[in-house]
Amino acid sequence: MVYYAIEFTAELEGLTNLQPRGGCDDPSHPYFFKLKCENCGEISQKSTCVSLSDEVPLSNGKGTVHLVQKCKFCGREGTVLMLPGHGEPLTGQQGQNGQFARLMVFESRGFELFDFIFQDGWKAESESGEEFEIDLSEGEFADYDEKAECPIGVSNLKSQFKVVKKQGTAGKTQFR
Repeated sequence: MVYYAIEFTAELEGLTNLQPRGGCDDPSHPYFFKLKCENCGEISQKSTCVSLSDEVPLSNGKGTVHLVQKCKFCGREGTVLMLPGHGEPLTGQQGQNGQFARLMVFESRGFELFDFIFQDGWKAESESGEEFEIDLSEGEFADYDEKAECPIGVSNLKSQFKVVKKQGTAGKTQFR
């Protein structure tokens, strides 16, 4: 089993706290990415979608995960489990400094996760305190904050899957 953290960054103009519309642990927010079979190296042709609200029972009956899928080439089964509680919004300061914010942690068995695909369903706050609904499916966003009388936007959107290690300290699980 491998733990992957999806991290993202962007240049935010007049915005801060970029995150999924219902927060980083939004049960209905879809996460789209591609999978690579750890057994044969086959890469999924289409992106895979998982969300916290979609749970699938394991074939052995011992629990649930958010995705169970067989490799189309070798037939080996793999699973993906989302681990909420480890994400944070991207602040304007982080974006300005090119720092990444962690969005979600996944436990994967049998698959390597890569190529995160941004979609609709995001939000951010403007410097005037207005909340904006944001569609990132085009890779950028631009609008105008009438209250602050200034343009706002999201550009140079980047993401990365990072292998992280599970650590427990004082009864709290962390991933580094």
